[in-house]
Amino acid sequence: MTHEELKEKALLLPLLPGVYIMKDAQGAIIYIGKAKALKNRVSQYFANLASHTPKTVKMVSQINEFETIITGTEFEALLLECALIKKHKPKYNILLKDDKGYPFLRLSKEAYPRFSIVSKPAEDGARYFGPYAGRSGAKKALEAALQTFKLPDCSLQFPRDIGKRRPCLNAHIGRCCAVCSGEVSQQEYNRLIGQMCSLLDGKYQGLVDDLEKEMEQAAEEMLFERAAALRDRMRAVQRLGKSQLIFSGALSDLDVIACDFRGSRACVVILNYIGGNLLDKKKEFFDGASEEDAGDIIEGFIKQYYAMTQRSPRVVLTSHELEDWETLAQWLAMLRRGKVYLQQPQRGEKRKQMELALENARQELELLEKREQKTAKSLELLAQILGLPQPPSRVEAYDISNLAGADAVASMTVLKDGRFARSAYRRFKIKEAQGGDDYGSMAETLRRRLDRAAEGDQSFLPLPDLMLIDGGQGQVNAVLEQMEGRGLDIPVFGMVKDDRHRTRALVDGQGREFGIRTLPAVFALVGNLQEETHRFAIEYQKSLRSKSVKGSVLANIPGVGEQRIRALRRKFGSMAAIRQASEEQLAAVTNKTVARQIRLYFDGQESCGEQPEAKAREEETP
Repeated sequence: MTHEELKEKALLLPLLPGVYIMKDAQGAIIYIGKAKALKNRVSQYFANLASHTPKTVKMVSQINEFETIITGTEFEALLLECALIKKHKPKYNILLKDDKGYPFLRLSKEAYPRFSIVSKPAEDGARYFGPYAGRSGAKKALEAALQTFKLPDCSLQFPRDIGKRRPCLNAHIGRCCAVCSGEVSQQEYNRLIGQMCSLLDGKYQGLVDDLEKEMEQAAEEMLFERAAALRDRMRAVQRLGKSQLIFSGALSDLDVIACDFRGSRACVVILNYIGGNLLDKKKEFFDGASEEDAGDIIEGFIKQYYAMTQRSPRVVLTSHELEDWETLAQWLAMLRRGKVYLQQPQRGEKRKQMELALENARQELELLEKREQKTAKSLELLAQILGLPQPPSRVEAYDISNLAGADAVASMTVLKDGRFARSAYRRFKIKEAQGGDDYGSMAETLRRRLDRAAEGDQSFLPLPDLMLIDGGQGQVNAVLEQMEGRGLDIPVFGMVKDDRHRTRALVDGQGREFGIRTLPAVFALVGNLQEETHRFAIEYQKSLRSKSVKGSVLANIPGVGEQRIRALRRKFGSMAAIRQASEEQLAAVTNKTVARQIRLYFDGQESCGEQPEAKAREEETP
């Protein structure tokens, strides 16, 4: 539709609340918004373009069609808008990182509750703490809290495994209370869990007071060892509270949200407070923004952040005025199940907290700019070393990972304008190359990647300006052969490692090496890219192995657990080989008793006429 046709269609809309969905010429959804009166809101996009921000002008120029959904109230429109944005992730909406960026700690609901790290809360009766700034932060918080209360971090299940084995090393060195020994009652265990929950809730001062009372009581009763243990725990809790290792953003009573700009980039910072204490900071960057967009950026951030956490603090402070603050406050109150105050502070203590948030946003923008300038210079030097006409804008790196020749996978990471573009990462399960054939695996990976691009798959486009392969001349030539058949001319270099497993040089298809050790900036850039690619490959391989182990027929055999399944697969490489192994060969990996059980299990299957080879092939392809 033309601009005039879109304008006429907008003027025909009713003066009712609802959601509007903008689409481009290909029918892709590029923006989703809500309105108190659809006619007024949507028609604004196609009238007086000079008053729009650059981002809005660009978005309007791509609109080819729009749809609307009428709702009963503006509040219903807000709920629908949040749901649709989360589902479709439109290009021009303010989008946060994936939910995996903000994990939670989950406390299971059972006789002996256990903690785990999850991507998002579920309606399962469990208790959740978070969100945390990342999985590393959540892991550090969990490890520190478990160590403070000497709670187990193993995979044992209680009460099932109580008394079935000797306590582990952590119990002997005083890092675990050894629930598995049976000497810790269920009541005592749950008391420790309750104290840990208080810490995770940010209520560490009250917990310190309680521990101090317990310590004094133990001392009066001349239980000096217990008093000393309580003293150590109390000090550990004080350290954790003061060092802010335990974050609890979703349970904060005050959030301060500030937005600042540097050029066309915006940074939103959210500071989480509990009882007046700053507990955590999270940040998000948005490109292609201007200061006129500040209110929209913060509003979009609020909608997605709290929709993800499903909880709201009592007070939310914002650095800029929000056009739709009344509806947002109503929605936040629904999440909190109580009144929420949404304010733009002008003076007093709240204004000081806002200034702190703004200063954090300014610092984050400055640091990011410095990092990007450093990376841009590194890419310039890399281009000079390799003889490239210009610094590469998109760099793709590849790595192959396998376990003793089995479970081979490949990873593809992307560096876009000097920043890791994680949404562009791809991973491959090697299907054709066998037996740890790195050359064949790399050739298969690039063939599949280039085929997808040739088919027009946007997730594999555009093609890179430079390819870096984990390996040497052989891997590089395997990639070049795939490109030659397609008439492509993309520079490809291998990342050659030293004895410490660090990239010491780059090598081309003719075996010529290009040293990078003398250029620290380039050495760090290539090294970081290689490490990220290797990490991504290992992560994928571990997930496949875990699924394979859990679904393995070996798990049906008495005495065969996850560790023994992994050991058997490492030794024999495939289920077919394990089935054919003799009892003596199996005993070399496990023990005679377990080897006998495995042999009896498979011999029994064959006597029943089952087809082990087909079952093995099924299992090797999870």
